[in-house]
Amino acid sequence: MTTLDDAWPADPWEGGWHRAAHRLESPNHGVRPEGGQGVDLIVVHSISLPPGEFGTGAVQQLFTNTLDWNAHPYYQGIRGLQVSAHFFIDRMGVPWQFVNCDLRAWHAGQSFYRGRAQCNDDSIGIELEGLEGLGFEAAQYQTLARLCQDIARRYPIAHVAGHEHIAPGRKQDPGPGFDWAVLQKALDWSRHQFPPAAPSGTPPPH
Repeated sequence: MTTLDDAWPADPWEGGWHRAAHRLESPNHGVRPEGGQGVDLIVVHSISLPPGEFGTGAVQQLFTNTLDWNAHPYYQGIRGLQVSAHFFIDRMGVPWQFVNCDLRAWHAGQSFYRGRAQCNDDSIGIELEGLEGLGFEAAQYQTLARLCQDIARRYPIAHVAGHEHIAPGRKQDPGPGFDWAVLQKALDWSRHQFPPAAPSGTPPPH
């Protein structure tokens, strides 16, 4: 049986693409601004399509502009939406990559963090398959931590935050079901690299 450790490459990067991730390129991206601050933020999100349903493949379709808007009533409310993240981690802990990390993905929207606006410009977005208020799988935390470690070896990462922290009042993901303490312990990074108000403790049931 192949484990995550078996599949994880010792040399993970090919340019801005991670070798452990399934590569599925999204057209929804752009160049990062010249003369910017550098990529120093990782933004953690959660998503499932339809909400609360897992393993449908619809997230991958959304990020590649191939979602059938008529396949579910919920999709009518997001019809025409063009978004992306650099990475998506499914419930089994399998990583997908949609945008080269050297480029700007469309995941943060209107946002402000560490004294700067427009977080898409200098962040890397990682989506976890899940629903706000529910917990996440151990395999997802494991993959997320491995990705964060590899990203920090390539980029000058100084901060990790949730979508809820960079767009408070507008976004609530990954939500109270995400255990920031688990991620911090796995990374062994300074508490100051995480949001001051990041909740910790035992997440709610899946």
